[in-house]
Amino acid sequence: MNQESIQQLLQRFPLFKDLTDQEIQPIVHIAKHHTYRLGTHIFMQGDPLTNVYFIHHGAIKIYRTDTQGKEQIVNILKDGQMFPHQGFFRKGNYPAHAQVIEAAELIYIPIHSFEEFLVKHPQVCIKIFRILGDKIVDLQNRLEEQILHNTYEQIILLLIRLAKNHGEQLDDEQYCIKTQFTNRDLANMIGSSRETVSRTLTYLKKKALINTDESGNFILNIEQLKEEIFN
Repeated sequence: MNQESIQQLLQRFPLFKDLTDQEIQPIVHIAKHHTYRLGTHIFMQGDPLTNVYFIHHGAIKIYRTDTQGKEQIVNILKDGQMFPHQGFFRKGNYPAHAQVIEAAELIYIPIHSFEEFLVKHPQVCIKIFRILGDKIVDLQNRLEEQILHNTYEQIILLLIRLAKNHGEQLDDEQYCIKTQFTNRDLANMIGSSRETVSRTLTYLKKKALINTDESGNFILNIEQLKEEIFN
């Protein structure tokens, strides 16, 4: 990937989209490019924090494991997203694992090089703070879901969030979640069990609140699911 392609990719991200060609050139020069195969770990929880990654193509699973090896999925990231969000302002180690779940093409920026850039270009710091602010709001919303809603409602809210983040709008009401998640994946996202998720999905299908297409993708109506919770 040449520097022009890297620049075009980086300018798709909110972090860099308002930068002029002159402002972004130093970032393009320090950015690197790599392709990762399905199943590859980009980094492991506890590895030294060295790079921040930007997804050109593919899907990345961010997850943690406890001392018993139990997996907790933090996020599923796709084209146009970056990780780890706190990377540019955090010392130490990666707080989670990052695994490729769809073959991925990534741009990455070494943190030490980016820190040197920020010292000379403080206006970029403001953009990064806004990105981090959006991430904090998302995490707060997820915490509220766990506190204020039972497991049935949490699963519905998870489906709504996945439709917004990974879905394709089919018409005015229906969305198709293109990324396929197993019941175990869904359970790990909210700290539930695979059996509970399976029973809930079966119940939602019986109520015609969700469906699946021939490829196994979820088809759902966000407004109908919201009514199931709030009415």
